Amino acid sequence: MSSLRHFDVILRPLVTEKSTRIGESNQVVFAVRRDATKPEIREAVEKIFGVKVVSVNTLILKGKTKRFRGRLGRRSDVKKAIVRLAEGHSIDVTTGI
Repeated sequence: MSSLRHFDVILRPLVTEKSTRIGESNQVVFAVRRDATKPEIREAVEKIFGVKVVSVNTLILKGKTKRFRGRLGRRSDVKKAIVRLAEGHSIDVTTGI
């Protein structure tokens, strides 16, 4: 996989209360492309951040139906990747890539 594709696989880190809490157990949460596979996500994280990945778990968060100015709309579906890092490795998501 080319180095530019690595940046296309990982869209952004997700910083929420839950992702901050699981960060204590050496895990990081990213929003990834819907068509990204677990091996692609593993390779992208290892190449971009220079860390060792132990495992990758993915889930697809279905978009909610919301109202905007009285009209119905729908948020997009989002694929999340929960990446477990090896002992001694860490990623600081508050700094840029």
